[in-house]
Amino acid sequence: MEGVQAQKTGELEVAEKLFLEVLRRGGKAAFVYSNLGIVYQMRGDHSQAIAQFREAARLQPNYAAPRILMGASLLALGKVAEATPQLERAVKLQPREPLARQQLAKAYERAGNFPGLADQLRALREITPQEPEYAYQLGRAYLQLAGWCVREMARVNGRAARVYQARAENYRVLGQLERAVLVFQRAALADPKLPDIHLALAEIYLEQGKHDAARQEVEQELAIVPESVAALALKKRLEAAGTRPK
Repeated sequence: MEGVQAQKTGELEVAEKLFLEVLRRGGKAAFVYSNLGIVYQMRGDHSQAIAQFREAARLQPNYAAPRILMGASLLALGKVAEATPQLERAVKLQPREPLARQQLAKAYERAGNFPGLADQLRALREITPQEPEYAYQLGRAYLQLAGWCVREMARVNGRAARVYQARAENYRVLGQLERAVLVFQRAALADPKLPDIHLALAEIYLEQGKHDAARQEVEQELAIVPESVAALALKKRLEAAGTRPK
């Protein structure tokens, strides 16, 4: 088709005229509207593009391409809520089409839907495992998801043990060990049977040279999780340092 060839070579005015001529002659097919939409999209005229993609999708509801392209233009205009259902529909129609999932991932990220973002990137990794960019993006999504989870826990119950644990781990990463200890202790008070809390305290105490305090925390961790490999290994380190429990 001449219009498609003109579009591919960047002759957008020529392509537009050819597609409009086809429509005037009664060739109102979904792919014509879709290609005309691409011309407008390439010009940056997203409103015009959306109108064409919408008509293409109306004429051929199971045609995924115009929905993907419509979603991209809606995202370009900041209309995330409108873009999302179009892209979700496109993914259902063509679940193995990377572009559909890429655009849906963008929509979910902008909407703050980090579980959805991670789902799309996991699917992209399965579809194209040889693409390293998706591995990077998935790792980034997991970090965002972790932050979202902490915010959700805090929203539901700001005094939950896991909320204290997450905050304490942040302090620990930042090297603020005294603050980390205080918040880990709050986590232990909030849920005395929660695994990993006493282990984290033991590790900090060992780092600070407080072997007796570390031993006590290890024993409390093993009382909760007797099979903990990490706690048993730390207990052996303490024994080797001359602090064998009695």
